[in-house]
Amino acid sequence: MRETDPIARRTAEILLDIEAVSFRPADPFTHSSGRMSPSYIDCRKLISFPDERREITKMSVERLASDLGAASDELPYDAIAGGETAGIPFAAWIADAVNLPMLYVRKKPKGFGRMAQIEGDMAPGCRVLLVEDLATDGGSKAIFIDAIRAAEGKVDATFVVFHYGIFAQSTQGLAALGVRLSALATWWDVLAVARERQSFSSAELTSVEAYLTAPLDWQPL
Repeated sequence: MRETDPIARRTAEILLDIEAVSFRPADPFTHSSGRMSPSYIDCRKLISFPDERREITKMSVERLASDLGAASDELPYDAIAGGETAGIPFAAWIADAVNLPMLYVRKKPKGFGRMAQIEGDMAPGCRVLLVEDLATDGGSKAIFIDAIRAAEGKVDATFVVFHYGIFAQSTQGLAALGVRLSALATWWDVLAVARERQSFSSAELTSVEAYLTAPLDWQPL
């Protein structure tokens, strides 16, 4: 954990408190990419916890302001866009907190009517912050970024509650698109708090650390 980052620590505490974190090295999870993982996080659980989601929203605005060197009420955006579907509630909460319009971006055009991929009112040149719940390798973000740009919006940043923080391509791929990534916490932050609390067995924590250190080489218990 970043020693001087209370936001990362508090985010990790909240995610553990609401049981959004699972460590299961003996019966690993399989991601859509086909990779096995001993850990899983479900940030969408936050929608059911009003106090925690308000705190997460407040910290999100603080993190964005800090990363951008801006005042929390002067973020350099015209709209906050949520990626379909998990990013939509987080974008709505942040947009409300900073009093900006909210949009949401479909993974593909809806196939009828206006064939819209961007829902909401986005004028050409609109400066958009893309919001999602988490980032693993950053691949899904490119779909949303391309859609915003195809609709003549401008996007140079994306924000997530949780960044895996173990796949270099997550930041490299976004940087190649001219987009920076901001996040509240990573797996390293969660692991540090889980160790302090002894939330899982020693064997489980050790296995998760091995995965975070070398995810492509990790093997189940």
